[in-house]
Amino acid sequence: MRMSDIIEDFIKELFDDTESEQIEIRRNELAEHFNCVPSQINYVISTRFKPSQGYYVESRRGGGGHITIRKVADSNEEYIMHIIKNIGEEITSNEVDIIISDFLTYGIVTKKEAKLLKVATSDNVLRLPKETKDKVRARIFKNMLLNLE
Repeated sequence: MRMSDIIEDFIKELFDDTESEQIEIRRNELAEHFNCVPSQINYVISTRFKPSQGYYVESRRGGGGHITIRKVADSNEEYIMHIIKNIGEEITSNEVDIIISDFLTYGIVTKKEAKLLKVATSDNVLRLPKETKDKVRARIFKNMLLNLE
């Protein structure tokens, strides 16, 4: 398991442990805990805790880098709608994979549904020019999410 995955899992466990929709961490303390540089913590937070993944992050400089991470959705339906609203006009295959992985982690989709979402939005299926591929992928993915039951 990569360090980024370990840090992400640790932060997500903090949510589970507190049963709160918000956690507060200090970047330097977390970096010290994992024996890594603070920029590694920044990387994990900026790539794994984005609004499109159901989180809002507020950070303040100084004092060890105080960071507040807040979950934005209370139910699966709210979470899916939040994702749809934050996808925008384009989405990459990698971004879809991250969202699907989160859906599996939170029990929002079954393994079979996840596989269908992934296959329908894969580069193998979307054999289009780069300038249109991510736009078509976003439309397909949003439509599929709207029809999850």
